[in-house]
Amino acid sequence: MLIEKIQLWNERNDVNLYAYLHSDSKEYSKNKKRPAVIICPGGGYVITSDCEAEPVAIKFAAAGYQAFILRYSTYFSNGVVDFKKPAVANKKVAYPEPLYDLAKAIITIRENSLQWLIDPDKITICGFSAGGHLAASLGVHWQADFLQEKFEVASETLKPNAMILSYPLLDFELMLSMAEPGNLFTAKFRELSNMAVFGAAVPDKATMEKVNTVNSVTSQTPPTFMWHTADDKQVTVANSLNFASALNKHQVPFELHVFESGVHASSLCDETAAADSSHINPHCQVWFDLALKWLKKNNLSLQWQETKQ
Repeated sequence: MLIEKIQLWNERNDVNLYAYLHSDSKEYSKNKKRPAVIICPGGGYVITSDCEAEPVAIKFAAAGYQAFILRYSTYFSNGVVDFKKPAVANKKVAYPEPLYDLAKAIITIRENSLQWLIDPDKITICGFSAGGHLAASLGVHWQADFLQEKFEVASETLKPNAMILSYPLLDFELMLSMAEPGNLFTAKFRELSNMAVFGAAVPDKATMEKVNTVNSVTSQTPPTFMWHTADDKQVTVANSLNFASALNKHQVPFELHVFESGVHASSLCDETAAADSSHINPHCQVWFDLALKWLKKNNLSLQWQETKQ
């Protein structure tokens, strides 16, 4: 396996794509085009979580995928949340900057698909929490004029072939209305998250509506696999339920799994990606295998190819 770091913007060293690539083995994968997955870790746009990065990439790589981790624009670039740092708006991370990062990533992968042995028509985006919002944003806006004008490419170049959304934050206004009272950490973290996305600790309704992915679903949104837990205290399951309802309304194929119980940010729900013991949840671990089966059903997995002797 080859591991590469790709800096996506010449002027930005904090936005990088990490590639975990199968080599072109003459024994088992000669000239074999593989599906790809772009992993967008969560972190409220404040950081990108390590728990939802390399362990997930390695798991997808083991299933035959060329795996990529996108470290997109966030409020803090060193992966450490600092509540004492003055909340000053950073124009480099405000929406839609992270969306530009993801669009640049999928363009880069398709441009290098031959070199990296990737089938350019089998690219899935896998987003966790806020990373789920980022993934869904490209899923609902890939054909938008502002993206085509930014990159000067055909809209189809920006379209993901599928999305996997893990306990995604999809509607900031919904999150505000269902905020858990008395939880100081959650309130402070949400304030930083709002600063990162909107440049304001308490954005107005019209501003939040602009990044609401649920209301932007169309028949052109890619097929979607989602999972959530019913008692998620940080990102309410209503995010996934409402997005699924919108997909259903527009007849977009989707699969949704709601598990009865589990804490937020559980990633793979096992020891390989757990930040603490609460993230180990055997009941929810099946989400990854369910996602692989869904990808295979939608012809987005590694397919056996006969080689000519």
